[in-house]
Amino acid sequence: THDQVEAMTMADKIVVLQAGVIEQVGSPLELYRSPRNKFVAGFIGSPKMNFIEGPEAAKHDAQTIGIRPEHIEVSTSEGLWQGKVGVAEHLGSDTFIHVHGVPGCDPMTVRVGGEIPVHHGDTVFLNPNLDHLHRFDAEGLRIQ
Repeated sequence: THDQVEAMTMADKIVVLQAGVIEQVGSPLELYRSPRNKFVAGFIGSPKMNFIEGPEAAKHDAQTIGIRPEHIEVSTSEGLWQGKVGVAEHLGSDTFIHVHGVPGCDPMTVRVGGEIPVHHGDTVFLNPNLDHLHRFDAEGLRIQ
């Protein structure tokens, strides 16, 4: 199937293909937790992984770092990254916030549980859970 949500919910093992080339084979959680490259990292997960390049990635000895929307906390007072809310999608059990102005990643998507009192134009601060940070080299391959 081309539908990653369907694959993640029904499969014991997934083969991720790109242009007929096998990128990675593994269980849904293996692909989610340890993607072999940026393609797999961006394909698995909903919403997709955020990719940050430039000086912030270099701080982590990588060309690109990736962080999933659910591994970022939002604060209105302090944090590692700062940006402005573009859209806040309040969905009841989840809220997706699209944050603009984060260096190296614009926009950055953040997923928080429940409702959070942020609106278009608000300044927010983002704190990634560094235990869930993914590092990629210049070829897009995972750095262990």
